[in-house]
Amino acid sequence: MTEFWEASFVENQTMWGFEPSDSSILTKDFFLEKNVKDILIPGIGYGRNAKIFTDNGIQVTGIEISGTAINLAKEAGLPIPIFHGSVAEMPFDNKRYDGVYSYALIHLLNREEREKFIKDCYNQLKPGGYMVFTTISKDAPMFGKGKQLDKDYYEIMEDLKMFFYDTDSVRQEFGHYGLFEISEIEEPNKHALNKPSFKFIMIKCQKDK
Repeated sequence: MTEFWEASFVENQTMWGFEPSDSSILTKDFFLEKNVKDILIPGIGYGRNAKIFTDNGIQVTGIEISGTAINLAKEAGLPIPIFHGSVAEMPFDNKRYDGVYSYALIHLLNREEREKFIKDCYNQLKPGGYMVFTTISKDAPMFGKGKQLDKDYYEIMEDLKMFFYDTDSVRQEFGHYGLFEISEIEEPNKHALNKPSFKFIMIKCQKDK
């Protein structure tokens, strides 16, 4: 499995800056509205999208494949537990969470990995809990670029494979996991304002009570 965006800053350090993504800000607001107090963030990276939750009283547990990222999070003073490993190895504990938040990760997985990841996230929710995913859209400019490996799945460059979602594929993959909202979001590249924004889809699911 290639978790490119989580591990690539081993060479680039904090390549995405420290400002939280717009998706994370929206998800924080949503979790506060739903009284979510304890969340799991798979692919937490160096924590830029975690601090906004801890700053608002939400407990966070992370999963991260890069030891460098975990050390950077600790050096930045992020006081949360982070499991060192791949999301393919979930679950890392038997805990159930009020919420799961996955930012820009699932589209880096192949079909089997995506199926397992969604199921594992859902299984770690408490009854009535919420999970929020943001993922790349077929409206993104890189869609269709590179070598096609499967339907809507491309090798954009060496060691970077991406699956591009639309509403149909979201419903197909998340439909059995409490899917209740699909929305589009344009994520600005806050660390490099001269770079194009990302065309994302935000997916919200709720586990049966």
